[in-house]
Amino acid sequence: MGIIVNLDVMMAKRKMSLTELAGEVDITLANLSILKNNKAKAIRFSTLEAICKALDCQPGDILEYKSDETR
Repeated sequence: MGIIVNLDVMMAKRKMSLTELAGEVDITLANLSILKNNKAKAIRFSTLEAICKALDCQPGDILEYKSDETR
């Protein structure tokens, strides 16, 4: 898939652990880990909004598109 999740980059910039973010967003560690490791097939807008609010960022800071040709 051409969508790359840069959640780990934003978490590092904000010095926030997976456990802290999971608590703020009210999502399980397992589901957040799946998202962070690019294993997720989908994300709800409400979850994306909560992550952006917790990390004080924009959706484009977390999600990136790369075509299969450039990877």
